[in-house]
Amino acid sequence: MNPASPSIWSAPTAASSNWKSPPASVSTCTDAHPPMLTPGFATAAGTARLAARFPEAQANAFYRTVEGLTLSTLGIGSYLGAMDEATDLGYEAAVTAALSGGINFLDTSLNYRHQRSERNFGSALARLMERGLLARDEFAICTKAGFLVPNALPDSPPQALEIAGSSHSMHPAFLEHQLAASRTNLNLETIDVFYLHNPETQIAMQTEASFYDRIARAFAQCEAFVERGWIRYYGTATWNGYRKRPGEDAALDIDRLLSIAQSAGGDQHHFRFVQLPLNLGMCEALSNGFLLRLPELGLHAIASASLLQSRLTTGLPAGLSHILRGPTSDAQLALQFTRSAPGIAIALAGMSRIEHVRENLGIAHFPPAPRVDFDRVFE
Repeated sequence: MNPASPSIWSAPTAASSNWKSPPASVSTCTDAHPPMLTPGFATAAGTARLAARFPEAQANAFYRTVEGLTLSTLGIGSYLGAMDEATDLGYEAAVTAALSGGINFLDTSLNYRHQRSERNFGSALARLMERGLLARDEFAICTKAGFLVPNALPDSPPQALEIAGSSHSMHPAFLEHQLAASRTNLNLETIDVFYLHNPETQIAMQTEASFYDRIARAFAQCEAFVERGWIRYYGTATWNGYRKRPGEDAALDIDRLLSIAQSAGGDQHHFRFVQLPLNLGMCEALSNGFLLRLPELGLHAIASASLLQSRLTTGLPAGLSHILRGPTSDAQLALQFTRSAPGIAIALAGMSRIEHVRENLGIAHFPPAPRVDFDRVFE
């Protein structure tokens, strides 16, 4: 997830007067059916098979069970980086190294580097699978939709897509269009986790009732995506939404979101994941109690910004290494903190270079910190 995204929408001078909005709950769109894509999705058997190839990491609790899947506690992200060929090649090499080293959780977004990150992931995954080095059921991949992306905009008139702030939409037709683009970029029939990207972006732009109505229609569309086999689960990837206390500006009401999900999909709804920043410099989701509630709510938290965009890779307090034992670098210390936090399933770190992957994978050589040691960080 990214904290902000620039506006790139330019409204046309005149809108079609006879354009009619699609049904509010579930959308269909003519360009939402990509060509032949790699079938399959992460499975319990497949992810366990990958983990079994790394017995030392398994013995050190590098993997956790999430929705029955055996997933690495470190995931590779793709937010940062220049939009050039050198960075493209770096990401492709990093994804290859990550999967070859035991990481099987990947996070990207249509708007990251204007689709290039998704395409880099797709290229690396296709190459590994073509060579028989990876099976589709061995890894989980997540992507996001919400921010408008150059060269990936629907043909629909902007007012029909409920564009907020000239940059963000959660309209069902928009989400379908964006998911189709992501599936094409990644060359995958099914996305394991599909997030609404920073939905709190829209909170201040409308009434509370209107905002949650948009969420309800988006969740209904996501349940439809599950039925079609395009995604397995959905969630909300946030920057401020879960760091704020209820009632504060930009705060998301998790109980209301769950109620909406139950209305959309019943007790077996597929709203299962939340993403939020958590690191040594951003602990709000711990202090406000949000993370501690997630197990009882049946939700899995994925931590973004674990390294605070590389700012936590140097200069950490010397005493921290005596508390979070095992890490041999500040980057590993920061990752160890985040993946050891109560309520966190997986810590994400952007990795666009092989050397980053190698250093970060050092945390596979020791287990997450026990709760008693984690709590000592705050003493």
